[in-house]
Amino acid sequence: MAYRIVTDSASNLREEMIDEFGLEVLPLTFMVDGVEHRSYLKGEKTDLKQFYTMMREGKTITTSLPNMQETEQTLRGILDNGDDVLYLGFSSALSGTYEATELLMKQLASEYPQRTLRAEETFAASGGQGMLVYLACKKAASGATLDEVGDFVVQTRDRICHWFTVDDLMFLFRGGRVGRTSAWAGTMLNIKPVLHVDSKGALIPMEKVRGRKKSIKALVDRMEKTAIDPASQTVFITHGDCLEDVESLKSEISERLGVTDFVVNYVDPVIGAHSGPGTLALFFIGNEK
Repeated sequence: MAYRIVTDSASNLREEMIDEFGLEVLPLTFMVDGVEHRSYLKGEKTDLKQFYTMMREGKTITTSLPNMQETEQTLRGILDNGDDVLYLGFSSALSGTYEATELLMKQLASEYPQRTLRAEETFAASGGQGMLVYLACKKAASGATLDEVGDFVVQTRDRICHWFTVDDLMFLFRGGRVGRTSAWAGTMLNIKPVLHVDSKGALIPMEKVRGRKKSIKALVDRMEKTAIDPASQTVFITHGDCLEDVESLKSEISERLGVTDFVVNYVDPVIGAHSGPGTLALFFIGNEK
């Protein structure tokens, strides 16, 4: 039976990958000074460099769930076309997107008893979600059934490692991820936190280092400790408009671990609104998160 893989724009996948696999991407919503925008519209490129420039200029950025009416329309279109649906969603520890979409799918299942609708939480975000969706799409392209791909996602999601650092702690403070005192003190002392996403999809601070170069090295140190055969992997990197730091990270990974295949993209506005300009995130397959 034919099926479509559906994800949301928190996956931060590049347009060519979306097109290659025929992915359906549900756009999350963000507001700039009260004006609503979609974080992804097929065929339209959001100027993400400009988005981060607006953040640096102090524009007020807020976020919300996907428009559920639009989501319902998208899912009905797939189902009416005779295809089943496998939805791979953003971590529920970071957003209500997955729970809202899963509930909608349960409602639609009663209307389309002849169709299969399966939702799996990725417990991931940004390039980690994107990597898991990418691997799922490759498995689907090899001929795997919907349930085989869904089971693969369940078996693999606890090995998608997320490690990242931010340049400005004040954005994490505004998003409720660190306290005011820690944010101010860290800013004054040039402290750069190293964080990861755990097996429940929650954001966890792991260590603090002083200076950007040390924080980049710390990301690679983590990869070196846990990555499975890194030289054979496609490694994902997302960033908040800091391409020079991306190149430094890639160089360090290549020199130390022999990696040659990278997928690089901006952190989308819905995640970037909380992590800020200068976010640098690394994703790979490891023994465990």
